[in-house]
Amino acid sequence: MQLVSTPSPNFNERRERLDMLVLHYTGMETGADALDRMCDADAEVSAHYMIEEGGTICQLVPEEKRAWHAGVSSWQGDQDLNSRSIGIEIVNGGHNFPLESGELPPYPPAQIDAVIALCRDILDRNAIPQHRIVGHSDIAPDRKDDPGEHFPWQKLSEHGIGFWPEPAGTGQLMGKGLEIGASGPAVERLQTSLRDIGYGVDVNGIYGDTTVHVVRAFQRRWCPDRVTGEADLTSMTLIERVAEFARSSTRAA
Repeated sequence: MQLVSTPSPNFNERRERLDMLVLHYTGMETGADALDRMCDADAEVSAHYMIEEGGTICQLVPEEKRAWHAGVSSWQGDQDLNSRSIGIEIVNGGHNFPLESGELPPYPPAQIDAVIALCRDILDRNAIPQHRIVGHSDIAPDRKDDPGEHFPWQKLSEHGIGFWPEPAGTGQLMGKGLEIGASGPAVERLQTSLRDIGYGVDVNGIYGDTTVHVVRAFQRRWCPDRVTGEADLTSMTLIERVAEFARSSTRAA
């Protein structure tokens, strides 16, 4: 790995045990802009690492310190995720700076290779469970979209970074999905599974705005070809598969 020290003043002491890894995109026009912001004391934002398009890894905050990247967020009932996590910012304009075609800017192969190498190094040195490797949109689904539906989570899973469920074959699916605005026991079951994965959602049986945000965050990560917020059959099947993985991982911990 090509590691460059670019210290940020924006950190303090951890208050919890480190057990999470959070991936972001910078969402700014250039990596230099993002680095300047994270090294600006007035901005009060930082991450432990930033990975440039060519694969250079900038270290901003020592891993033992609490970087300021997660903001107001939650996962599996935990709060103050800055104290629990290592944060990695990946240089990419994302939804803020799409291509002229309207498509999201791709992550270059050299950059993803560096993401994989850094994540593997972090996981080798720290006891971070697979079900606590997340994107910013997972932990703050009502306000964040990163690292985006264009981020190659499946490729990372092939290197032991996060879980990727088997695809939901359409021939195996029966019944119908849930529409936004629905209510009742089926919505409660959906919300329970999303909560078991880790998402911050109330189990109230009402498919309202919070559930829409959470389903959309799930889709960004695990079914990126259908980021609608509506629980179609494919999404529901994958939600159950990921929920069972999270439940079994939690039981084994």
